[in-house]
Amino acid sequence: MEIQGGRNTFRGVPWCLYGGAVKTQVIVVNGGSSSGKSGIVRCLQAVLPDPWLALGTDTLVEAMPASMQVSDGGIGFAADGEVTVGPEFRTLEAAWIEGVAAMARAGARVIVDEVFLGGASSQQRWRSALGELQVLWVGVRCEAVVAAGREVARGDRTVGMAASQAETVHQGVTYDLEVDTARAEAMECARAIAAHVG
Repeated sequence: MEIQGGRNTFRGVPWCLYGGAVKTQVIVVNGGSSSGKSGIVRCLQAVLPDPWLALGTDTLVEAMPASMQVSDGGIGFAADGEVTVGPEFRTLEAAWIEGVAAMARAGARVIVDEVFLGGASSQQRWRSALGELQVLWVGVRCEAVVAAGREVARGDRTVGMAASQAETVHQGVTYDLEVDTARAEAMECARAIAAHVG
C-alpha cells in the first residue's frame, strides 16, 4: 500500500480499510417512486460481500426542516403527485451530494437511492460531484401501472407520483445496467447488479 496525493492506494486503486482494493465505490440506483429501489438496495446490502452505506433522496428530505415542505424555496408535493423543488432545496441537495461523494472518497462504499426528477440534468449533478470515483449507474424500471398499484398499497405516498415519475426520471439518463421490478423480484435484481460490481 502506498499514499498517492493524500489517498491510500494499492497499485493505483483506492483502498478501503475493510474492503481491500476497490473498483466500484458508488452504486447510483435511479427510478421513480414505488419502483422498488429501496427493496433492491436492502437486498444489495445483504448480498454484497462488504459493508455498503445506503443513502437516498428520502434521507435528504427527512433531514430537512419541515418548513422546507411549505416554502417556495423548498420541496413541494402536489395533490396530483408532481414534485417541485426550489433554490433552497437545490443548495442543500448540492451540499448533500458533495458530502456523499466525500464519504466515498474517504473509503466508504455507498449505494445511492435516487429519483432523477430532472432526468439527464440530475445525473449530471451527480457525475460532477462523484468525479473520478468508480460509479455503477443502475436504472430501475417499473411499468407505471404496477408502480401505481404499489403506491396505493403502501399508503404513504401521494397518489399519482409513481405514474408521473415512471418514465420521466429516465429521460436522457445513461446506465451501465437496467433492471425491471415488474418482471423480477428485488433479490433477483440485486444479484444482477452485484454481478456488475467490481
